[in-house]
Amino acid sequence: MMHQITENELKYRVLFDNPWWVVGGGIDHTIAGKPRRMYFHPFTRLVLSDDRRPAALLGSRQVGKTVLLQHAIKHLLDTGIAPQNIFYVSMDNPLFAGVSLESMLKLYLEIQGHSVIEHKLYVFIDGIQYTPNWGDQLVALAGEHPGIRLVASGTVAATLTSEDVPDLPAQFVDFHLPPLTFAEYLRFRRVEEELFNPGTEEWTKTLNVGRLNEEFMGYLNGGGFPEQIFRPEPELGSKQFYGNDIVDKVLLRDLPNLYAIRDTQELNRLFSQLAFNSGNEVSLEGLSKTVGVAKNTLRKYLDYLEAAFLIHRVHRVDQTAARFRRATAFKVYLTNPSLRAALFGGIGIDDPGMAELAETAVVAQIAHFGVVGQISYARWRSGQVNIVGIDQANGDIWTLVDINWKQDAHKDRKALRSPLSFARKNGLDQLRIKTRDTYALKTIKGIKVLYSPVAEYVYHLGKLPVEILRENTGQSNPKHDVPVLGRD
Repeated sequence: MMHQITENELKYRVLFDNPWWVVGGGIDHTIAGKPRRMYFHPFTRLVLSDDRRPAALLGSRQVGKTVLLQHAIKHLLDTGIAPQNIFYVSMDNPLFAGVSLESMLKLYLEIQGHSVIEHKLYVFIDGIQYTPNWGDQLVALAGEHPGIRLVASGTVAATLTSEDVPDLPAQFVDFHLPPLTFAEYLRFRRVEEELFNPGTEEWTKTLNVGRLNEEFMGYLNGGGFPEQIFRPEPELGSKQFYGNDIVDKVLLRDLPNLYAIRDTQELNRLFSQLAFNSGNEVSLEGLSKTVGVAKNTLRKYLDYLEAAFLIHRVHRVDQTAARFRRATAFKVYLTNPSLRAALFGGIGIDDPGMAELAETAVVAQIAHFGVVGQISYARWRSGQVNIVGIDQANGDIWTLVDINWKQDAHKDRKALRSPLSFARKNGLDQLRIKTRDTYALKTIKGIKVLYSPVAEYVYHLGKLPVEILRENTGQSNPKHDVPVLGRD
């Protein structure tokens, strides 16, 4: 006779996942020893805040959401929160398949004897995307239990709106956890001080551009995954991460279940094509022919991939920085540059695709500021510019960046024509050319042209959010960030 899974089995698993309930227990020592993401302090401030809305920690797979939740739990314990007032559950465990969030909460309250909630309780729900209609369930629980701080993590952004549940506080406090910045990568590898010296006037300039580029290649080839960076060669394990956590779980399970996608191979083919062309211009027409999917379906798939934090879409402007009314082409960037290597193998410093992957890394760092929507690329009949930062409120251009990965980039006059033309057309007095390893400063007809290594630029872009997050609550403020992004 087949045995049935009972509530006792659920309780045993819950006890196993909450070792701090045992006297002298705490979070897993391996997780406790992992370095903290730069988002740790703003996230714990959010957890400890009096905001009654459920908090949603969102991000792609393998960026460290579970570790961040566990680090937050350790912080709560260290600051004196009673262990029995903290509950953690991972909904990706098959044992909890079909179990509602309300049932899980009741199980916790029963185990700890919280018949009357006398103290604030902290409930952490990992892998929330495995729970059907999780948005509705979280909002309902928040309304019913104002004394419980609900914190969930997931790989797909919530689609719930206030119109869906008008009588409940339908808003979430979204906290986005992006892949590692290049600055975090260097710190985790403990090489930052070898490459930069903050105690000198030249602290912004790397001490060894060749060594910095070696680390940059490691970052591009696998360093966006926190678990990977401690390997001698980070890229070696990337295919395993891709197969297990991107294809199997996101493309073949998370998104199809949420959006009722029937042909998962279509989605897989599309993502592979986009990953290979990260940093390049694509069109719906071209993608439709290459992938074999109708354009209306493609639009939906692109929305889904953005909702799963796998890609960014960036729109095109003309030579006057004006958006096209009927945009037929756009650029797509991987949110994590390492995913390209995970799919197609590592890339070398002389590879023809390095310029586009370096551009992807720049956009990935800008994403940490939450202002990807304010960047575009310019292309017109006779020229193009990689990155144009445009303030959506007033139309002002706050940065102009072009990438030239060739050796002796400062001698490449032909490549300078387009960005110079764009700068003149828009009344700009400076532009930045990001290079492989060249430093130079030129003034051409009143326009200052600053050359510096792209790896150095990516480092500083990734470092700046640390300073901003120390001052703010973790939510990006574009008005604060935009001037900072223009700094060299």
